[in-house]
Amino acid sequence: MAPDRSPTDDAFTDGAFTDDAVAISRIVVGPLRTNVYAVACRATGAAVLVDAPAPAAPVLALGRRVGADRVLVTHGHGDHIGAVADLRRAGLAVAVAAPDAHMLAGHDDLVADGDELAVGRLRLRAIATPGHTPGSTCFTVAGSPVVLAGDTLFPGGPGATRWAYSDFGAILDSIGRRLFAALPDETVVLPGHGAATTIGAERPHLAEWAARGW
Repeated sequence: MAPDRSPTDDAFTDGAFTDDAVAISRIVVGPLRTNVYAVACRATGAAVLVDAPAPAAPVLALGRRVGADRVLVTHGHGDHIGAVADLRRAGLAVAVAAPDAHMLAGHDDLVADGDELAVGRLRLRAIATPGHTPGSTCFTVAGSPVVLAGDTLFPGGPGATRWAYSDFGAILDSIGRRLFAALPDETVVLPGHGAATTIGAERPHLAEWAARGW
């Protein structure tokens, strides 16, 4: 796995996760250094993007390079959706969970907990993980030890819950029940910002995060 790096004004690309079935690449975009992932089926070449921060140009370029036809939005915060309108104008369909749909200027599809989304031979499964936002959603790839976690889980703790619609108890419950209890230690966590981690590295610290309150 490539190390995390600080972006310049231009997005860079690195390999975030690869196995026999899936190739996931990453660019970092915008002032809040938001990760955008391209998830590609190695057997067919079909691909999808995960998240769409502004500026749109590097996100569009990544989408064209991998042949993506869809964008899966992990949650509705501005640093993850700023390019949505441009991507829709370019012909990419945008999917988001219903509780966060009102945060977007527009969308094409709704994603619900447990939905399985076909990307070539891959199956991406949506996992509702409310807390950071009501509609926060993570995505696993069936048969591959990886989860695209948005801003639900980072190295060292959960995403922020400082907004009125956020819920610290809910995000801890989402992490504990929907991620830690369901995914094996070797699962690679690809977060919405910064470097990757693993479920095994983070699992022992849930009680510590609860005690510190953030």
